[in-house]
Amino acid sequence: MTRSLLVKVTAGADAPERCSQAFTVASVAVASGVDVSLWLTGESAWFALPGRAAEFSLPEAAPLNDLLDAILAAGRVTLCTQCAARRSIGPDDVIPGVRIAGAAVFVSEALADDVQALVY
Repeated sequence: MTRSLLVKVTAGADAPERCSQAFTVASVAVASGVDVSLWLTGESAWFALPGRAAEFSLPEAAPLNDLLDAILAAGRVTLCTQCAARRSIGPDDVIPGVRIAGAAVFVSEALADDVQALVY
């Protein structure tokens, strides 16, 4: 039985340690072969835009853009529909591979069998 990991990150530059922890956990899970879905909500929504993750810096932490690249390569990254709209971010603005979806999709993923959900 394979478990999946659903990570919802609400923090961005406003709470850098919490933000970095979410991306680190998601990328380690991907590297371990776990099916990972990372949701960017709240202030982390900005990381769906090209170049934004590269601007993030936290001492003693892996570069956020490297973590995001790893997650995009082997997992799924979703930007919250409402969070995107509040920031005037559209589908043509995001990094290739990032989808925009709403609460119904999040709930569907969270309630799937053998899913562990974490919120940061």
